[in-house]
Amino acid sequence: MPDGITGLELDSAVRSELGTLTRPAAERVARHLVAAGQLLDDDPETALAHALAARREGYRLGVVREACGYAAYAAGHFEQALAELRAARRMTGSEHYAPVMADSERGLGRPERALELAASVERARLDHATRVELLIVEAGARRDLGQPGAALGLLDVPDLHSQAIGTSVARLRYAYADVLQELDRREEASEWFARAAAADVDTETDADERRTALQ
Repeated sequence: MPDGITGLELDSAVRSELGTLTRPAAERVARHLVAAGQLLDDDPETALAHALAARREGYRLGVVREACGYAAYAAGHFEQALAELRAARRMTGSEHYAPVMADSERGLGRPERALELAASVERARLDHATRVELLIVEAGARRDLGQPGAALGLLDVPDLHSQAIGTSVARLRYAYADVLQELDRREEASEWFARAAAADVDTETDADERRTALQ
């Protein structure tokens, strides 16, 4: 366990979900969930180990199965990610796991299943960021199938041309530029990488580097 973790770092709504456990168990699960979240980007295998430790006592809780699913996905264990996120979806009724589930299908070499899963989701139940992520995954599945033109069409939505900034818009434009580059439309790709960089106020992509490389 990393030093200094108490479990109180969890969001209050998440902590309330642990209320069905005994207090000692809830404290242990909370600490493992915090550790999993902190390690997810830099050490996903250890993050997964913490999530699975939380699962031993909190396997009936959606928030715990969600953590296991995301950690398994980050570590590249796509079958495990799908199993955990299916369980989380059953427990919570949420469709917000759809992008990661669909991308896990892609990771297993099953782009058709990714598209089927995406088509089954009620988009109105998703927030804006999740809808964009699902769209990007759908486009990726089309590219997996050798259909970059179809991928480009999927990504050409109003958000792409909006004046908005932020991670979702930046990622959408980045994906669009990436497909343009695959289609050897380099000048357009450079323009859209530049637009992605302009929207990427949190520097979540390497759009500016991609633009420079094209030039």
